[in-house]
Amino acid sequence: SDGGRRVDVEALEERIADAIRTWEDRLREALIAAHGEMEGRALAERYAGAFPAAYQADVAVNVALEDIEHFEEVFSGAAPVALRMRAGAAPATVHLRLFRADAPITLSQTLPIIENMGFIVLSERPYRIEVGGSTLWLQDFSLQRSDGAPVDPAEIGARFTEAFAAIWLEHAEDDGFNRLVATASLTWRQAMVLRAYCRFILQAGIAFDQAYMEHVLATNGPITTLLWRLFEAQFDPALTPPQRKTELARVQKDLARRLDAVKSLDEDRVLRRFADAIGATLRTNYYQKDAAGVPKAYLSLKLDSRSLADLPQPRPAFEIFVYSPRVEGVHLRMGAVARGGLRWSDRHADFRTEVLGLLKAQNVKNTLIVPVGAKGGFVTKRMPANASREESQREVVECYSTFIRGLLDVTDNIVEGRVVPPQDVVRRDHDDPYLVVAADKGTATFSDIANDIAAEYDFWLGDAFASGGSVGYDHKKMGITARGAWECVKRHFREIGIDTQAQEFTAVGIGDMSGDVFGNGMLRSQHIKLVAAFNHQHIFIDPDPDPAASYAERARLFGLPRSTWEDYDPKLISKGGGVFSRSAKSIHLSPEAQTVLGLHSETVTPPELIRAILCAPVDLLWNGGIGTYVKASDETHAEVGDRANDAVRVNGRDLRCRIVGEGGNLGFSQRGRIEYALNGGRINTDFIDNSGGVDCSDHEVNIKILLAAAREHGDLTLARRNRMLADMTEEVAALVLRDNYLQSQALSMMEARSAADLLEHAHTIRSLELAGKLDRALEFLPSVEEIAERRKAGRGLTRPELAVLLAYSKMSLYTRLIDSDVPEDPYLGNELGRYFPKVLQKRFEQHMARHPLRREIIATATTNSMINRMGPTFARRAQEDTGVDAASVVRAYAIARESYDIRKTWSEIEALDNRIAAAMQYELMIETAQLLRFCTYWLLTRQPDRLVIEQQVKRFKDGFTQLAAALPRVLSGLDLAAFQERRARYLQAGVPQRLSEFMASALALRSAPDIVEIAAQRRIAIETAAAEYFALSSALSLDWIRDQIEALNVEGHWQAVARGTLRDNIYALQRQLCLQVLGEPKSRGAARGVEGWLARRRDAVE
Repeated sequence: SDGGRRVDVEALEERIADAIRTWEDRLREALIAAHGEMEGRALAERYAGAFPAAYQADVAVNVALEDIEHFEEVFSGAAPVALRMRAGAAPATVHLRLFRADAPITLSQTLPIIENMGFIVLSERPYRIEVGGSTLWLQDFSLQRSDGAPVDPAEIGARFTEAFAAIWLEHAEDDGFNRLVATASLTWRQAMVLRAYCRFILQAGIAFDQAYMEHVLATNGPITTLLWRLFEAQFDPALTPPQRKTELARVQKDLARRLDAVKSLDEDRVLRRFADAIGATLRTNYYQKDAAGVPKAYLSLKLDSRSLADLPQPRPAFEIFVYSPRVEGVHLRMGAVARGGLRWSDRHADFRTEVLGLLKAQNVKNTLIVPVGAKGGFVTKRMPANASREESQREVVECYSTFIRGLLDVTDNIVEGRVVPPQDVVRRDHDDPYLVVAADKGTATFSDIANDIAAEYDFWLGDAFASGGSVGYDHKKMGITARGAWECVKRHFREIGIDTQAQEFTAVGIGDMSGDVFGNGMLRSQHIKLVAAFNHQHIFIDPDPDPAASYAERARLFGLPRSTWEDYDPKLISKGGGVFSRSAKSIHLSPEAQTVLGLHSETVTPPELIRAILCAPVDLLWNGGIGTYVKASDETHAEVGDRANDAVRVNGRDLRCRIVGEGGNLGFSQRGRIEYALNGGRINTDFIDNSGGVDCSDHEVNIKILLAAAREHGDLTLARRNRMLADMTEEVAALVLRDNYLQSQALSMMEARSAADLLEHAHTIRSLELAGKLDRALEFLPSVEEIAERRKAGRGLTRPELAVLLAYSKMSLYTRLIDSDVPEDPYLGNELGRYFPKVLQKRFEQHMARHPLRREIIATATTNSMINRMGPTFARRAQEDTGVDAASVVRAYAIARESYDIRKTWSEIEALDNRIAAAMQYELMIETAQLLRFCTYWLLTRQPDRLVIEQQVKRFKDGFTQLAAALPRVLSGLDLAAFQERRARYLQAGVPQRLSEFMASALALRSAPDIVEIAAQRRIAIETAAAEYFALSSALSLDWIRDQIEALNVEGHWQAVARGTLRDNIYALQRQLCLQVLGEPKSRGAARGVEGWLARRRDAVE
């Protein structure tokens, strides 16, 4: 009727049409509208019938459109998983929609990721989508923040989904740092930076664990954001210097204010450790991209370690920390020019502690070579479970390669003589292009890998970057580390009257014949009777070996790839011996085995047997293995820091071997060495014994740098260079072994006077401490009180302690010389040539002068040359006594050495090895040092402004030679008697005639500078001047006074100085009186001149 409701027919028709349109019809229309007719229809056809009823009931068409975009992403292979976050129905909830092919991600996989990102899962709705015979899965998770905070998908959605995908794809680790995506508004890569700092802080040592640090950062979101902004302000290459300065100041001010407001002391400590570590960072590769333009999957942080007060001592100059989900590693360097090996560590929780301990040994070991100490180590974090040897090796190589790239990413290059910084790296330090690496545990064959990576970077060092590669010096083939250590072993044996190359001796060892150091070491003599040894698998016992047969069998095993003690021919093992597994429950010992090991038990466990081997009553304990096996009795296993060997470790005082050879690193703790030495054992340190490897590597690197310059100038082809390297192998080995010989000889000379020189050594230790060069406690050097006790007992420093003092004295002198003009001295510059093989000295002299490390080589060689001969106290004491600088001491010493032509005398003494008693050799060497000391002081006090070496040598050398030839003819009185007594004693000891006479003249030759000066001033012959000089000494009893001065007992450094002053005064008086005698008319007639002069002054003289 007219009063009824009017029907909107058109709207009704639309509603009816809509009601009969299916969800898929609406989807088709929406796809066409969104993608156009052709693409929209194609997508509609593809997804026709794909969506189950539950999906259609739950999901609106506009949401399905977005879902299809993600399904297409998965279909295309662009991503194995796609994600999207959208708002939920409730204010504090969101939905995470996860798209994947083939199978859904299980809740056990997704829940930890989501929870670590600071969310909890309220529910999950999975949907199975069938498209063209393929299965796709959509999982819809309803989430809310763990802390109940509201969530804005528009603000966090992209960061959250990117982080989830990165975690799922193993680009990021699944831990609490991912909460920072929500709490601090960081991306997953920005959170990764803070995770890397956390790992560094954990390695550096902190009382808190990672979970607590995650909690602190998550609950202090604004501060965490500022920590990231601090990093960004320091290193974002897009910032201009003014922008960087402004932003850095703003962030630092805001951060300081917020840190001051933190209530919890523990939280404050954690946050400040992060701030300090970021502030100490010098470089990073965070902003670099790989060849595909993608940010790198690992992070490198170069830090100024010495600015971090919480780092344990010793603090390196720099360190590079490399982090990734797959590998972590650290490279520690004590200076700009540093070298050392990279090892594969198995100490995930404290690999930096392991590397730091190795660095400490490396740094003192490197006093022989140009670079200071460096050491690196890395751990693998995703080693496949039950991996085969090949799988394990592949993973280690990949991790090692990442580590190497991480180091090179933040290292400068040199191109055409100019330093070029790495791309997209903001440098907060100086130029730093010197980076070299070497092999170590687990990386022995990796040098070529490292050099290939260096070639990718076009790194300036070429294949000198990693020494020991296929075109370099293979340490195992050369046996250089073991050969160097054997020089030290031979010296120990010489000192007890045994020639290892001619006489039999017993030994036990740590290692097996497949190893470089153990294998090469046990082939250094055919007279070794190896009665027992062990490695990580087996225990070898041979109670009474035949030296020749056992040597041949060891040689066979050395040549057998991957040999073990089980490969030893049982027919060649003597009665009662055998090879036993370390995994056995117990081992039955024969009477013969018990006797040779000094045991009284028939049945022992493997750890008990190993301890017995270590404590066996043999001549030599040879360490060629890995691990720390000897500590001090008052030292805990925890302090040693090698838990794997706690069960087999023994105390130094319990060792019964006469000698220890440390071919391997860290076999003894330093306190263990000292305890063994105090009980009469003969031992150096690992850094003394096994320095041959690093010395060889240093020569290889510097030779390759030299020859690279020759190649650039067209003077050498690569093929010829490679042939030259091979041809020089044994000459390089000889240079290295010479260093081992001289350094161990220096220790023996120091030990011979250790008790007498204790106070001088104590003074040097104190001086180094005051200069900030030495931490006495860190190096286990005796305290002031302990030194007093040693003095009362008539004991000096032990060889291990002397080795430390020797090394630190070298480091201190080197620092002073490298900062002086010594490397520019034309005469001392000859040390550069001596460093290289002779063929290079002849052919490439012009390139040597331009060697990038020319100054460092000269300073190193000069330092070693002087301190090896003169001892650790000489240079510093000479400076203190005369007030000159180190460069003057070195020049005066060189003048003295060359003027006396003392190198010839040293060669004659060293040629007497195994021919006369070692103690007599050291006495002769010490006498030469005293002679040089006297002349050096004379030059420093009398002619400090006339230290041009070549001029002074020309002035003095002929006169010194003439004086030596005139002795003993011109001697008289006590001087003559002293000569005769010494000559007789030397001849009795087997010293050859000529050398005996020269050494017996050493006391008289102390007057050589005065006599030469007297002869020059009075224009008379050297022999005439000498006759007058010594006649006057006898007539006035000056020789007797000198003897009394020398016999004075000194109590400490200053009394020694006073005695030296008295001695100098007597010599000065004799010189002046002799000039008077020779200056008077008619007084030139030897004794007659002195007699006449005395007669005219009888009253004054009497």
